[in-house]
Amino acid sequence: MSRPAPVGTVLVTGGSRGIGAAVAERFAADGLTVVIHYREGRDAAEATAARCRELGATTLTVAADIRSAAEITHMRDMLDRAGKLPDILVNNAGIAHYGMLADLSEAEWDEVMDTNLKGLFLCTQAFMGAMVSRKYGRIVNVSSLWGIAGASCEVAYSAAKGGVNAFTKALALELAPSGVTVNAVAPGAVDTRMLAPLDADERGSLARDIPVGRIARPDEIASLVHYLAQPEAGYITGQIISPNGGWHT
Repeated sequence: MSRPAPVGTVLVTGGSRGIGAAVAERFAADGLTVVIHYREGRDAAEATAARCRELGATTLTVAADIRSAAEITHMRDMLDRAGKLPDILVNNAGIAHYGMLADLSEAEWDEVMDTNLKGLFLCTQAFMGAMVSRKYGRIVNVSSLWGIAGASCEVAYSAAKGGVNAFTKALALELAPSGVTVNAVAPGAVDTRMLAPLDADERGSLARDIPVGRIARPDEIASLVHYLAQPEAGYITGQIISPNGGWHT
């Protein structure tokens, strides 16, 4: 039986911090070429790249607004010229929005949808063709528990991540015959900047609501993303897996 094609390059969108940075570092430990995408925050992206190099990886940092088809095309062409089109695409870039739906502006709605869902579409469309041609690839989308269960005061974010989940399931069916898997990781509460609006008492209350009694670390989410991207995970596709400490089952 022939073995799957070797994987050499991973592209992590929103890879400068939080879950994205943890994902980049997890793959760096395998010695892959790690492409770290960011929109703003070049210093944070370069710091993540430096940690990846310490782990033995070759790195590239690329800036692009994932809401722009032109900028995504430019990023793809640049990576193509460098011979670094990804074997693994981790669609991690996203933003949250807290507030009542009655107070949500059209511009705020569009920003949440464009970043979390349109950006996912544009990046996936740009990079999946090379995977299909190679008959091998891994696409892992970082979603959210709220895309499964919904969250009060996070209607736009929940709707966007629900779209990510549906996108994942549908595209998995399209790409399965080409040897490309598509899965989503939908974490519960993770210790990232998205929890910054919570004070210490609110964080404590949140942790007590989670059966395991704590908020997740980014590296715990990265471990699941890493597994889904391995050759041996080739029979797993179209799945929405939610590491949430038993918060939602």
